[in-house]
Amino acid sequence: MTALGDRLIARILRTGPLSVAEFMTECLLNPRDGYYTTHAPFGTSGDFTTAPEISQMFGELLGLWLAQVWLDQGRPARFVLAELGPGRGTMMADILRATARIDGFHDAMHLALVEASPALRQLQKAALSGHEPGFCDHVGALPPGPLYLLANEFFDALPIRQFQRGKRGWHERQIGTDGSRLVWGLAPERDIAALDDRLEATPHGHLVELNAPALPFAGEIGQRIARDGGAALIVDYGGWESHGDTFQAVSRHGFADPLNAPGTADLTAHVAFGPLARAATPARATDLMPQGVFLERLGITPRAEHLAAGLTGPPRDQHIAAHRRLTHPDEMGTLFKVMGLRPPDAPPLPALEPAAPDVPGHDTP
Repeated sequence: MTALGDRLIARILRTGPLSVAEFMTECLLNPRDGYYTTHAPFGTSGDFTTAPEISQMFGELLGLWLAQVWLDQGRPARFVLAELGPGRGTMMADILRATARIDGFHDAMHLALVEASPALRQLQKAALSGHEPGFCDHVGALPPGPLYLLANEFFDALPIRQFQRGKRGWHERQIGTDGSRLVWGLAPERDIAALDDRLEATPHGHLVELNAPALPFAGEIGQRIARDGGAALIVDYGGWESHGDTFQAVSRHGFADPLNAPGTADLTAHVAFGPLARAATPARATDLMPQGVFLERLGITPRAEHLAAGLTGPPRDQHIAAHRRLTHPDEMGTLFKVMGLRPPDAPPLPALEPAAPDVPGHDTP
C-alpha cells in the first residue's frame, strides 16, 4: 500500500467509507501524493497516450475545423481560443501551427488554457512558446468574447459517483477498508433524485454512474457560447448515457486495480454525453459521432498519405500505425466519440451537422 493509501485507510477508519468521487479526487489531486501532482502521465514514457500524442494529424485537423467554424460564423474580430486540460500542450501547438496561415485567425485570437496543475502549466508554456497563453483555473474565469473551445479527454477524469440499483432505490458504491486493505462496499439503499429517470429502466443489481462536476462545466460552456458565439468540441470515450461500471485505473499503458496503489495510476470513467448536452442548453448539441468517422470527414486519410510520402522504414510504419489507431473501429475510432456545441442560430458545425444516414447518432440502447 502506498503512503496515500495508508492515509486513506486511516481516514476511513476515522470518518467512514469514501464515495468513488472522494477517492478519485484524493488519488488524482492530493497536493502531496496525487497522481497529477507526482507523475508525468502523458506519452510513451508515461502511463497513457492521448490522440494528440499519437499523431500531429489529430491537432492539425481539429485546428482547421475550428478555423472553419470561425469563418462560418463571420470571422469575429476578437475571440477566445481555449482548451480544457491541455496536457503537455501538444494538441494546442499542432492547432496553432495548422492555423498560422488562416488569414486573421491568430490576430483575432486570445489563447487561454484551463489548467489547475502548476507543473503542467510549465510544460504548456514551453510547448506554446511565442504564443503567451493565459491560464485559468476554471471555465468561468475565461476572458470575455466568442469562445472556441476544445476538450479532449477532459471529462473522463472528473470524479464520478456510482450507484447500484436496489429493490426500491439505490445503493451508493463506496470504498471502505478491512483494516489493512481498501475494499469495495455498498451504502444503505436510498432515493437519489438525480437518478429518478433511470430507476425504472435499470435492472436490479446494475450500476449507473453520475459525473456531477461535469455538468457545471458543460452549463457554463453552453451558456457562454449561446450568449457570445463560438463553438465547443468535446472528444472522449463513452456514450449518450452511462451503462454499468466503467471506472478504471491505467498505469504503464495497461489496466490496474484502482484500489491497489492509490496515487500511482490514472483514474477515469466513460463519459455520458447526454447529460452534458442537456446541461449545455441553450447551446445546441450535435449528435454523437465516432472519432474515426469525424477524422475521415476532416480528411485525415489524404493528410496521412501526404505525410507518408516523405517517410521510409520505421517512421513510415509508425505513421501508418498512428493513422490506424486514431480511426480504426477496433482501436480509438469507435470507442471515442465527438460532440459539438454551437449557438442555436449559428450555421451547422462542419463534419458534424447534418448527420449523414450512415453515422450513428445518440448512443442509446
